[in-house]
Amino acid sequence: MGIRERLSGNEAAAIAMKQINPDVVAAFPITPSTEIPQYFSTFVSNGAVDTEFVAVESEHSAMSACIGAEAAGARAMTATSANGLSLMWEMIYIASSLRLPIVMSLVNRAVSGPINIHCDHSDAMGVRDSGWIMLFSENNQEAYDNLLMAHRIAEHKDVLLPLMVCQDGFITSHSIENIELLEDDLVKKFVGEYHPAHYLLNAAEPMAVGPLDLQAFLFEHKAQQAEAMKNAKKVILEVSKEFEELTGRSYSFFEEYKLDDAEIAIVCMNSTAGTTKFVVDNLRKQGIKAGLLKIRMFRPFPAEEVAKALSHLKAVAVLDKADSLNAAGGALFEDVVSGLYVNGSQVPTVNYIYGIGGRDTTAKELEKVYSDLQEIVKTGKVGNPYRYFGLRKEGGK
Repeated sequence: MGIRERLSGNEAAAIAMKQINPDVVAAFPITPSTEIPQYFSTFVSNGAVDTEFVAVESEHSAMSACIGAEAAGARAMTATSANGLSLMWEMIYIASSLRLPIVMSLVNRAVSGPINIHCDHSDAMGVRDSGWIMLFSENNQEAYDNLLMAHRIAEHKDVLLPLMVCQDGFITSHSIENIELLEDDLVKKFVGEYHPAHYLLNAAEPMAVGPLDLQAFLFEHKAQQAEAMKNAKKVILEVSKEFEELTGRSYSFFEEYKLDDAEIAIVCMNSTAGTTKFVVDNLRKQGIKAGLLKIRMFRPFPAEEVAKALSHLKAVAVLDKADSLNAAGGALFEDVVSGLYVNGSQVPTVNYIYGIGGRDTTAKELEKVYSDLQEIVKTGKVGNPYRYFGLRKEGGK
């Protein structure tokens, strides 16, 4: 029987970390993720966990400490946002290349500049090719659940990659919602203990971590990382199935909301999915066959499965809460249309950049997106596929 609570997304993440009871947590404060290590530090001080909490001087040092701890054989966690993740950039790549299954809670926020502390996905998109598994969370419950599954996925012998759990800054991180927690003993049993096969403090197997890796081997090691990312797909499904048996809550690569008989659909991630579901329900009452595909697993990207899920549609809109500034659409759009093309699905698809710097996303704007899709279906013409919504006109009008 679950424990009913009312928590913010940051509190939910901190409680998940408490229940996991990692060996090491290293963190540096940055809005809007600051509360996660702040809450967790109280669990350390009152003896609720036996974690070694390392208060470092920067986010670069936080990830460096996690790398050192994980390489030594410890289970390590951290949390950050935006510029903090940017400062970790060098170490983010090192963590994945060393195959260290560190788990990070990433509370999504716009990357400066100009400075902005509110939500978009530019921080996550900046490291999307770094070799980290990336799970996105619509609400507080999903942020909590994804963290409970994270170590089981990252530490699997066929994966051994770091994993970040993303949630939207302030929108979920600071909003209080009803949530169902697992009992501590069930979490302990589900997550299990960490027993790495190779680690620095194993006197019986002297080893080096992070040596020079030149032309003779680096290509092969990168191919091994890519193979591990492919392996993660199977492991994510296996762990999600076991989690469903424990909790009744079902997770996969993505959620299909009223998509089976839909003619038009939106593809999006994180909290925007909640508003989109509301819009879909309203459109259904009007006889409009609208649907939603909410991406949970962004890395590895489920290209074949997404293409299959969208193949029957007449028009699709992909929403990106970050602009790649490449004049050719956002990162999620690129992955979706690539997956459609490679898998032989020719579905008219448009991209909308939205919500930059925390710009509010309204039901009315999402209704307009569905209206645009209806027009594409009616006329058979896509026009400009690279679009915005929520952007003020020139002069602020």
